[in-house]
Amino acid sequence: MVLSMRKFSSLNKILVTQILVLGSASFLWAQEALKPFGAVPTERQLRWHEMEMYCLIHYTPTTFQDKEWGFGDADPAIFNPSHFDAHQIARAAASAGFRGLISVAKHHDGFCLWPTKTTTYSIARSPWKNGKGDMVREFMEASRENGLKFGVYLSAWDRNDTRYGTPAYAEAYREQLTELMSNYGELFTSWHDGANGGDGYYGGRKEKRIIDRTTYYEWEKKTWPIVRKLQPMACIFSDVGPDMRWVGNEKGYAAETSWATITPIGLNGAKPVPGAVEEHNLPTGDRFGRFWIPAECDVPLRDGWFYHKNQDLRVKTPEQLFEIYLKSVGHGANMNLGLAPMPEGILHPNDVKALQYFGRKLRKTFETNLAKGAVATSTSLRGNSAAFAPANIFDDDRYSYYAPEDGVFTPEIEVTLDGEKEFDIIRLRENIKLGQRMDSVQVWIWKNQQWQHVASATSIGANRLIKLSEPIKTSKLKICLFAPVEPTLSDFALFKEFKEPFFFDSPAMENNERQSYSFVNKEKTKKDIERSLFVIKGNEMVFKLDGSVTKMVYEPRQDGRKEGIVIKYAIYSSDDGKTWSSVTRGEFSNILANPVQQIVEFGKTIDAKFIKVVALENSEITFKDLAFYK
Repeated sequence: MVLSMRKFSSLNKILVTQILVLGSASFLWAQEALKPFGAVPTERQLRWHEMEMYCLIHYTPTTFQDKEWGFGDADPAIFNPSHFDAHQIARAAASAGFRGLISVAKHHDGFCLWPTKTTTYSIARSPWKNGKGDMVREFMEASRENGLKFGVYLSAWDRNDTRYGTPAYAEAYREQLTELMSNYGELFTSWHDGANGGDGYYGGRKEKRIIDRTTYYEWEKKTWPIVRKLQPMACIFSDVGPDMRWVGNEKGYAAETSWATITPIGLNGAKPVPGAVEEHNLPTGDRFGRFWIPAECDVPLRDGWFYHKNQDLRVKTPEQLFEIYLKSVGHGANMNLGLAPMPEGILHPNDVKALQYFGRKLRKTFETNLAKGAVATSTSLRGNSAAFAPANIFDDDRYSYYAPEDGVFTPEIEVTLDGEKEFDIIRLRENIKLGQRMDSVQVWIWKNQQWQHVASATSIGANRLIKLSEPIKTSKLKICLFAPVEPTLSDFALFKEFKEPFFFDSPAMENNERQSYSFVNKEKTKKDIERSLFVIKGNEMVFKLDGSVTKMVYEPRQDGRKEGIVIKYAIYSSDDGKTWSSVTRGEFSNILANPVQQIVEFGKTIDAKFIKVVALENSEITFKDLAFYK
């Protein structure tokens, strides 16, 4: 039977059904491929999704100062690593399965790791390689040679530059970006965070500078176009995108429901720009957001982003990294792990070992797909076409897919495995080229001659990993898809987590004795038992000590709120509780985004009977734990 396209288009579905029933074996009702739904990723974003994991390397003079954020006042002479080895760092990252490295080319301290023409505060003024070195280039070369993609981080805030806050600095910043985008080959990302303005050295002025974040950098008009022109395939990261967004925490976890689409919201009704965006929807995204801006989950391998010797036994274990992987990559986001070289210029052995064993755990867990060899059938087939058949969920193509016929939004797929299998991880993917279509899925297993529900998930997107509480066995499963349009399913896989014992090789750190103390200002102290939180009214805490101390450990609140967290502090001692002598002062840099345990070394033994902690910019103080040690 031959029909003209005009006549064919005029036939309704009833007539076509009649023709099929009447026995035209050569004629099939072929439904077209699905049209995209909502916002969809660009080609560069697709490449980024496929990377899944990469690392961010913090190494500047701040490392040599044992600080988390440099103030911008470090002498370039201190930056002189004795055994710098970019290949050792790149090899360690590659051993863990990471696919890229990002060099922090300039952090907030303003020190540039390449010989820039824009400032004298750079590696060219350091004694390393007699001022002839280019550490960004060495990281780039080591990345390429170890099979990794390369990217750069350029801090917009500069606590050293005397021009900061003036139009001249904004122009210099764009010149720095142009240098980095031009001289280091193809980059997979240009990475920018939201820290802008505050206390700094600023060429010796030592003052606070505040800029209008919504206008100062002219991101869309002047800054982002540099990246787009010179590195068109580089994804731009900031808390607001435009290519990927901050997930809203530095724990490495995306929300259980985390959409790749979002409509960013600016502060106080202004246009959203880096450093001036509402954070409440960053972890979750928006179900029908205007833009495809997926989440990136950044988290340091240690407590902090820079190396601190007292964190040598606070390196995340392979088990902890695996959990982060499940809650970042497994929630449709990407995982960005911070690496912190020691002052000599290499990673600590504990960091290297944790990475190697994490890589082994990933490989062993995902090397065998227990759904291979399975057969799938569905309640709805799209035009009897192999292009949309259930079998596509078992191949290795992330973009081949199953889809139901038009108008079917809740199809079911039944999977018969090649024998009984034991698994505890389920992987699902959509064809995101067609958008994030599914609202949710349910997975059932056939057991005891009936269907039993074992798992559900929302926001499938590029990757969804469902970790079961314990392994289960079955030979048959059912997948129920739910969507406001025809859904796509491009991947269904089953795995069993690989487990092995892990211990760090280093001897246990010396256990300093925790000294007991009592609150002097008890009337201002409240214990919030429900949230495991101390609340101090006012900005001072006074303690009576029972012995000498050499350091203070402060653990901020862990309930996700920021009220009362100490950022800047001053510590005093007294023998009578009336006359006070200064012990030390400083800041807990980045503590609002990364509220981990903070250690303040006094640099001497304090034998006084009283100690006072002043939060310099607080009206109240909160903490989960505070302790003093010998």
